[in-house]
Amino acid sequence: MTFFTTYDTGLIGELTLASDGESIVGCWFDNDRYFGYGVGETMARCDDLPVFDQARSWLDRYFAGEAPDPRELPLAARATQFQLRVREAMLDVPYGQTTTYGAIAARIERETGKRSSARAVGGAVGHNPLCLIVPCHRVVGADGSLTGFGGGIDTKVKLLEHEQVHMDGLHRPTKGTALEGLADAARNYFDTAPSEGTDPR
Repeated sequence: MTFFTTYDTGLIGELTLASDGESIVGCWFDNDRYFGYGVGETMARCDDLPVFDQARSWLDRYFAGEAPDPRELPLAARATQFQLRVREAMLDVPYGQTTTYGAIAARIERETGKRSSARAVGGAVGHNPLCLIVPCHRVVGADGSLTGFGGGIDTKVKLLEHEQVHMDGLHRPTKGTALEGLADAARNYFDTAPSEGTDPR
């Protein structure tokens, strides 16, 4: 069973958190283009799981301007080996700093000895099922383009500004699939899924 709850950020709208009961397996923006990615079953609402309390505390600190370590949280979202390597690279990007898709690709190539591409990294970053906690918003294009973000460029900018990232040299792309999120993604996900039910305990 996968459980979910919501968290009001006060800055970028609501987040939906998902858990298997012990670990966090999802965190999505309301307008996430890949809302629910990685969860292969119906989610049941349950607001009082201890792991959700832990996640809320972490998010409270983040939105209060602190820099909590994402590795404090038990994270267990499903992923391929490549996606896990990209995830680890994102987890290593410090609060208030950015990296590029190309830099992550180069890191993976060094680790594995296999050629990797910025495009492949961009796909993994865009499908990140642990948005904000695993800081996909800190990954930018080599030319400073704020691209490859499932929650839309406005959300990415707000998060970077919240972390007081120096925005000089960063710019909004004028075309592409990641300019905006998907309106009402969360509502549409639950409207079209089988009845999510309530906590069965």
